[in-house]
Amino acid sequence: MRPADRRRPLLVALRPLGLGDLLTGVPALRALARAFPMHERILACPTGLEPLALAIGGVDRVVNTQPLVPLSPALRGADIAVDMHGKGPASQRILLASGPRRLVAFANADVPATARMPEWRAEEHEVTRWCRMLSEQGIKADPRDLHLDAPSTSVPRAAAGATIVHPGAASGARRWPPERFAEVARAELARGRAVLYTGRSGERPLAESVRELAGGGTVFAGRTNLAALAGLVRVAGRVVCGDTGVAHLATALRTPSVILFGPTSPAHWGPPVGEPRHRVLWAGATGDPHAAEPHVGLLAITVESVLEALASLDEAPQHERHQCVDERSPTQGGGPARLRMPMARLCYRLDAE
Repeated sequence: MRPADRRRPLLVALRPLGLGDLLTGVPALRALARAFPMHERILACPTGLEPLALAIGGVDRVVNTQPLVPLSPALRGADIAVDMHGKGPASQRILLASGPRRLVAFANADVPATARMPEWRAEEHEVTRWCRMLSEQGIKADPRDLHLDAPSTSVPRAAAGATIVHPGAASGARRWPPERFAEVARAELARGRAVLYTGRSGERPLAESVRELAGGGTVFAGRTNLAALAGLVRVAGRVVCGDTGVAHLATALRTPSVILFGPTSPAHWGPPVGEPRHRVLWAGATGDPHAAEPHVGLLAITVESVLEALASLDEAPQHERHQCVDERSPTQGGGPARLRMPMARLCYRLDAE
């Protein structure tokens, strides 16, 4: 039932996931704001993401929501409910149970109410996916509309121009070995650059170990909330990290980055085509992104290739497209195959080149 005291029509977008998921959803959320300017636009997501969610410019309020948990009673009876959690059916049923007037989602055979909605495409880039879902239902969306300004926060003066090394990731499959991150950090320190190690509170021991191996730098892991982390990334000179939320933060804040992909293709989660600020390293192989051990493709990326990518960020003219470097394992009798190509030809199937 629709609450009687609601003064504005209500739009609820369900995206109860992590930092990278929020940032890849920015163009779709802004599209909803443009299409429904008179609605109160609520993002149902974890409250820890609120500082960046409100910086998007298309979100009026955040309501704390966890994956596949019934919505808050305050969100019942929305005029529009948008499922940006996945392809259903569980998330679609949760939204339908809240009694919205209109559901915007992907088609799922188990949910008859979605029968005429767009089909899910497994190989689609995450940013494109949500924009297409909206566009095919009459809501124009631009997948290039990714950038945002960091929330206002104070940052240490030493962070300006520094190299951020972010060694953590949600799973072992996406964590490059700490000793390799340390070698990269040591090289950056030798160049006279400040090095900052970031991460969640649980990643502080990892960051400390990388700092100790590197012989210097400052550990911010566990010392920053999301707004402060965004402030560090905003003023940094560059970011080195795996396929994790900080990579998307660097893209959103226009900070140059070197991103190490392992079991997941950058064709699905990488930075957009055409930006000169980013270098993507990938071995061309995919696997289980939730596995406990580093993916073999991630291990194929060498310290030397990361340092070369960092050097190329300094040397690249502004109009240069960012590149993807294929670090495939050696074949019979040969050295590592190194393939550099414009992102326009990107590694959608580098292994087939």
